[in-house]
Amino acid sequence: MGAWGMIDNAHFNALVERYHAARFERRPTYATSLGLHAHDHRLEDFSLSAVPGEVAELEDFRDALAAIAPPTLDTALAADRTWLLAVIDGELQGLTELRPLERDPDYYSSQITASAFSLINRAFAPPEVRAAALLSRLALMPAALEHARANLANPARVLTEIALDQLAGNRSFFRQDVPAAFAGCALQAEVAAACSRVDESLAEYGRFLADELLPRSTGEFAIGEAAYRRKLYADELLDVPLERLRALGEADLRRNQAALQAAAAEIDPLAPLAEVLGRLAATHVAPEALLDTTWQLLDGVKAFVQERGLLAIPDGPPLHVVETPPFMRATTSAAMDTPGPFETAGTDAYFYVTLPNPAWSAAERESYMGQWTRPLIANLAVHEAYPGHYVQFLRMADFPTASRRVLWSPSNVEGWAHYCEQMMWEEGFGADDPWHRVAQLQDALLRNARLVVGLALHTGGMTLEAARSFFEQEAYLSPPTAKAEAWRGASDPTYGYYTLGKLMLLQLRDDLRARQGDAFKLADFHDAFVRLGPLPLPLVREALVGERGEPLLALA
Repeated sequence: MGAWGMIDNAHFNALVERYHAARFERRPTYATSLGLHAHDHRLEDFSLSAVPGEVAELEDFRDALAAIAPPTLDTALAADRTWLLAVIDGELQGLTELRPLERDPDYYSSQITASAFSLINRAFAPPEVRAAALLSRLALMPAALEHARANLANPARVLTEIALDQLAGNRSFFRQDVPAAFAGCALQAEVAAACSRVDESLAEYGRFLADELLPRSTGEFAIGEAAYRRKLYADELLDVPLERLRALGEADLRRNQAALQAAAAEIDPLAPLAEVLGRLAATHVAPEALLDTTWQLLDGVKAFVQERGLLAIPDGPPLHVVETPPFMRATTSAAMDTPGPFETAGTDAYFYVTLPNPAWSAAERESYMGQWTRPLIANLAVHEAYPGHYVQFLRMADFPTASRRVLWSPSNVEGWAHYCEQMMWEEGFGADDPWHRVAQLQDALLRNARLVVGLALHTGGMTLEAARSFFEQEAYLSPPTAKAEAWRGASDPTYGYYTLGKLMLLQLRDDLRARQGDAFKLADFHDAFVRLGPLPLPLVREALVGERGEPLLALA
């Protein structure tokens, strides 16, 4: 590359560095989670008056990026430029069109909870240092909730209900978990007192939600087709008709339903599917054994990946199985929390698992625990850990640019983890246990239903009751889980990226196999994919195939 290219590379990198620095300034909690601790004492600005300035800053960055000609950049940086332009469009859409500050009551209470959590979940600094930063954040939290009262205009009723449902966990977190995290610290008493003030503010916020906001929460949760299409491009660089996405999701759902029927028939050809699934659910582990069982099954999953040579697993920080944090429990059954890419201490990783709500009835707890069978937990371990999210995190050192360590495409990250579930079964994982195939397909149907329901809720007029029924009837979920999934769909329009990403990955794999013939090696494909970093899949395809093409062409 000539001198002009080198100059543009340097100019581009300097511009991107300024963009990320401004992003960390606007989002202190995000910066903390990445392992950047210059902003640990700060909290996000929840005032509507800050929005115009943020919009102007983002538009300036977008204009500057757009002015750089892609041919003058290295290949990896040219891909980043395309991606960053879309990321900025997504940020602008959030501020000007989706507007969580005005539409999402849970945004405030869960965001301040996450902000505190980011300072206690890892020992990246001595307790006194983290406690001092936390005290600064705690002091700003009552004002954040005051902004919420002023900003929230006319949210959808379900979004206010989600906030109310999460609030008990938020309050418990500040009353119990945060002070306990600083037991023995010289500042523990100050932290406890500040947490008590935040708890009081959350209690006031809860009364506001229940008494004032809920009665006037008559807005629409649906973002509409135009906004959905813009979000799809901003997140994933996909510009395809939504009817096509819906048809793809429904077709994959029907394929997986048929495969599930066949798998159940192998277990008992005379029993109805519901009976076979009921037998599997009845084998669930006890709530008190859930964390230990999950931990035990991780070893077998990791050993299978290594024995079959499906991809390299580097050494990494310790991985712990723990209960899901309170502010995530209403809409999350399990999740992976890895240390930030810039973290130098406190680098443990956490596999979150949500236990049943103690306030539920015995029947509700039993129904919820039906998803926690050993085969289902093993499939979850594939998704969250080996070779899913945790391995993708472990390969972060291979990513070619800094942006790919701090940004991620949902259909890449979630699509990869969901692809791994199917790939592992194809490679023989669980082959000696017919129940494993049933469990793997149950999880696939859940992700199919998310794609269909997310589209239908936000662009097709589907009601929440219809969404809950869809999850029960088409994905065979229990009523409590189906309700949580319907609620998540109302607040997360594009939670169908799991299936979308898996389908694009399967097509990419098949296309490469067809091009390479006998030279194709599955491990090489996996390593090449993960090494590129969490780019949108059209850009991954361009890097591996040589042309962006149509990422869903063969799936019509």
